[in-house]
Amino acid sequence: MSFRIGEPVRRTEDPTLLRGEGRYTDDLNEPGQAYAYIVRSPHPHGLLKGIDVQSAKAMPGVLAIYTAAELAAYGPHKCALDFKQRDGSAMKKPIRKSLASDKVRFVGDPVACVIAETYLQAKDAAEAVELDIEPLPAVAVASQAAKPGAPQLYDDVPGNIALDFLWGEPEKVAHAFASAFHRTKLSLRNTRVVVAAMEPRAGLCTYDAAAGKWTLTVPGQGVWGRAWNTR
Repeated sequence: MSFRIGEPVRRTEDPTLLRGEGRYTDDLNEPGQAYAYIVRSPHPHGLLKGIDVQSAKAMPGVLAIYTAAELAAYGPHKCALDFKQRDGSAMKKPIRKSLASDKVRFVGDPVACVIAETYLQAKDAAEAVELDIEPLPAVAVASQAAKPGAPQLYDDVPGNIALDFLWGEPEKVAHAFASAFHRTKLSLRNTRVVVAAMEPRAGLCTYDAAAGKWTLTVPGQGVWGRAWNTR
């Protein structure tokens, strides 16, 4: 396929996005399904001193409220990357849990998960969860986070640098700059790049008791195969 300047390009996304013919998570519903709503930190950095869920638990339709204490047995997230530092040592892999337990480290950091019979009941109960957070100093630019004296996010990641990665041939690069007729130095700020679905990350999980099978339907970056557990 080739296109010339000014030539119209036929749109292919209209049926899904404009005519309502797409299929999103909210289009899938199972009998008796429950809904989850995440309680998130309003602070970019702070000590999480307490979570009061008693009033929220008593609200209509609430089935359960989970905090880090209830998920302790599940362990932290695993990091699939295994890059080496510039000196050959292993990259830093701080412990990252599904729900914050001691500190919050960004605005929106998940703190609790409310499960209720309807979406609105879950949302109302989530708003009733009370967080006791002591704000700590924070920075929003990566270059500032790497400067001496910057707020420390993880105790086991000195200077907030998890990976100092080297790629290429530094000697040749240095020679090219040294022999260049003209050199320009400037600071560039790149936007955060992420592969994101049209809707927030969501999922619908069902259990077939007769077959002993779980089915998880989720939006993702690419095509996903079905996996099930028959324990």
